[in-house]
Amino acid sequence: MTLFAVLFEDDRENAVALRKAYLQRHFGFLEANAASIRTAGPLSKEADAFAGGLWLVEADNAEDVDRLVKEDPFWAAGLRKSVQIFRWNRVFVDGALV
Repeated sequence: MTLFAVLFEDDRENAVALRKAYLQRHFGFLEANAASIRTAGPLSKEADAFAGGLWLVEADNAEDVDRLVKEDPFWAAGLRKSVQIFRWNRVFVDGALV
């Protein structure tokens, strides 16, 4: 398995309404895919409560990660303005080199 960092930028124009309408479905999706989506959460800027999101995903390849992204209710609802998928190599964890 490979670890991927997934960065989302949200459509700020509709973000509040879309998050409110789809949040419980999004949480259910994350829980159903917890074996792959190891951690997830929103990103914010000082004046922007929700600027996007970040996932760390374990998967065989980027195509599997892209499939997960597109199955997320937030994606289908149009909340996500863009997504970037990166391979990520952990070299420092809990205060130690790995």
